[in-house]
Amino acid sequence: MISLPVDSIIPDLLSALQQSNCLVLKAPAGAGKTTRVPPALLQSGLAGSGQIVMLEPRRLAARTAAARMAFEHGQKVGQQFGFRVRFEEAVSRETRVLTVTEGVLLRRLQDDPFLDDVTIVVFDEFHERRLDSDLALAMVRRVQQTVRPDLRIVVMSATLDPEPIARWLGDCPVVRSEGRLFPVRISWFSPQQRQSIPELAAVGVERVLQSAANASESAHDGDILVFLPGVGETHR
Repeated sequence: MISLPVDSIIPDLLSALQQSNCLVLKAPAGAGKTTRVPPALLQSGLAGSGQIVMLEPRRLAARTAAARMAFEHGQKVGQQFGFRVRFEEAVSRETRVLTVTEGVLLRRLQDDPFLDDVTIVVFDEFHERRLDSDLALAMVRRVQQTVRPDLRIVVMSATLDPEPIARWLGDCPVVRSEGRLFPVRISWFSPQQRQSIPELAAVGVERVLQSAANASESAHDGDILVFLPGVGETHR
């Protein structure tokens, strides 16, 4: 596996969770927290014989996180690493790390209010602060405080100030990871009228490629990362 920035703080994270049942991790986008922290928790033995449930804000994020973790460990999705979202799941008796959406976790709390088979709940991308994720955290925290002190909670965020949530979680430890910084040059271009988002993205990529070709032949080496609003735009 390639090295990611979050790898360097995994020992600190595991050490903190051995002393506390709550932890807040602040790591910028691209640090690797989504795909490296749950496997590290599993391999450390902190999850015991229970399941690690990681909450994702979107179905696509839940599916891709499970797929990436499975890929990095030479498995198929649904073996040790699985997901469950609305209308779709890849899970088996082997599954130890399960990525889910907020609605799935809330329904599980209704059916299994003590989360009997779960030992760690990870709240990923918590800075998005959606109502369902706030409600899920409040419910899991209540379970932890009343009947499941062995249940561990990990809150992960890219941009959220970690101190207030750490105080709310009983002054729990805060672990920080740095990301990788690269020089950024911003170029603006005026879109044509009535161009769709996929068309705008395609034009932008073409301009970047043309600019790189004009600058240097070696500039053809490398990759391009394009951010789009959703699955529909990506497929188009």
